Amino acid sequence: MPDFKHVKIPKGDVVTVQKGKPVVGDRPVIGSLRGDGIGLDITPVMKKVVGAAVKKAYGGKREIQWCPLYAGLEGLHHYGKVLPQETVEAIQYLKVAIKGPFTTPIGEETHVCLSCAHQQYHGGTCDDCGKTDTVTERFRSINVGLRQAMDLYACIRPIMYFDGVPAPNKYADQVNFMIFRENTEDVYAGHDFERGSEVARAIIDLVKERTGKQIREDSGIGVKPISVTGTKRLVRMACQWAIQHDLPSVTLVHKGNIMKFTEGSFAKWGYEVATEEFGDRFVTEKKLWDELSGKMPKGKILIKDRIADSIFQQIQTRPGEYSVLALPNLNGDYLSDAAIALVGGLGLGPGANIGTEVALFEATHGTAPKYTGQDKVNPGSLILSAVMMLQHMGWSEAADLILDGMRRAIKDAYVTYDLARLMKAEGRKDVHEVSCSGFGEAIVQRM
Repeated sequence: MPDFKHVKIPKGDVVTVQKGKPVVGDRPVIGSLRGDGIGLDITPVMKKVVGAAVKKAYGGKREIQWCPLYAGLEGLHHYGKVLPQETVEAIQYLKVAIKGPFTTPIGEETHVCLSCAHQQYHGGTCDDCGKTDTVTERFRSINVGLRQAMDLYACIRPIMYFDGVPAPNKYADQVNFMIFRENTEDVYAGHDFERGSEVARAIIDLVKERTGKQIREDSGIGVKPISVTGTKRLVRMACQWAIQHDLPSVTLVHKGNIMKFTEGSFAKWGYEVATEEFGDRFVTEKKLWDELSGKMPKGKILIKDRIADSIFQQIQTRPGEYSVLALPNLNGDYLSDAAIALVGGLGLGPGANIGTEVALFEATHGTAPKYTGQDKVNPGSLILSAVMMLQHMGWSEAADLILDGMRRAIKDAYVTYDLARLMKAEGRKDVHEVSCSGFGEAIVQRM
């Protein structure tokens, strides 16, 4: 066992990975990062729901041993850093972890408060909340940092409808697909250079010298890398998921009509994976119509592609045609949030970041600091991410209990304020607005 400074590994079974699959004992040690802001509220609720489901499913024979890990404000207090190296090493050692939301600075200010998310041009006391031990120098993103440090190349987002959730789309009950978003390249590679910087000027000069094309001198410059390696390993995982779950199609989403050598290549390389590595299972749309008269052979999966702007229309008008979608980073970011809105935005949906060995599950929303400590917000995103975690561990019985309990709680209208407001607006008279912890209790009672 590694010699950690602040991380205390509890007694239990450390998850290992063999032949690409997790090996999980009856008392697995799972890393837990509370998160900033409302992480204080939703993380304990998630743990209570998971604990109840595991106990009910396995009669006390199995139990998760939670291992506290520190990043964000807790990282600052323990290590003086928002993303300590020890936390990264601990997640790599444990193989499986789940985290709440973390503050991400978005402006040009030099410092940010991890308590209230206020940004300012100096350290020390926060100008907004007045706290003296929560302000740190600006940083890029803890979430991105974790993904890059451990090469968690696939961001996986399940999009599903829960009966009773007010949804803006009349086809919401047909929405049930999995989004695989590349997690390390494209805009997440971080090659973003300020207007007038040395690198920005050098790129402008290089483009002019090599192509004769002029980029405006007052431009900020971003570089968008998309590689064969990054593309193929993501699409491979998407294809494997479709095969494993007997799903009808995998769709490659791209903007290759404009960006031919990045996004266009994403589609090209994705097709190569499906047809060369899984050729006995996949049929292209071209073959479907040119050779098979539009009739899919039994047991085959359709591999197809769609232009990025078009897919936003199609998931609204015919969502039932999609089961697995694979996308470069930025397109996947947009589509994930748009898709979850189709089904009412329950907790903004769950998410997982998966690499070769490590799996990090997460709440996909922000820290909402104005609600911190109020026991008010919807913990659904983190709870559903824990469902993904249990499925990853092979504990599907516990995962199913949580899904069943959540479906029943929503159908019975025992919901937090965000869903309660929407349900009341639709005219429901039987709405019971409950707290964050109350929603967790409602789920447990209905397992």
